[in-house]
Amino acid sequence: MSTYKLQCPHCHSAVRIRTSVGQHAYLRATYMQCINIACSASWVGRFEFTHELSPPGQPNPQMRLPEAPSAMRRSAKVHEQNTEETLDLFAHE
Repeated sequence: MSTYKLQCPHCHSAVRIRTSVGQHAYLRATYMQCINIACSASWVGRFEFTHELSPPGQPNPQMRLPEAPSAMRRSAKVHEQNTEETLDLFAHE
């Protein structure tokens, strides 16, 4: 299983998701905080499903997302092949 690795955009320390609240089947509000006590920045963010990369095996007819454009599907496939088990969000480059 992969985990999210969040990084504080201010001090570059790890960020933890303190809690999340479902707002819709495709949307969760997340409440995050920097683990560096000296920084302690906090945010609210969202995790959202926006497109289907592949069709579901057991579709729910009441839940429909647009199919991802072919360029987006290709990019996801390349990203999947080049990604470790940890997904980097807000990683400082």
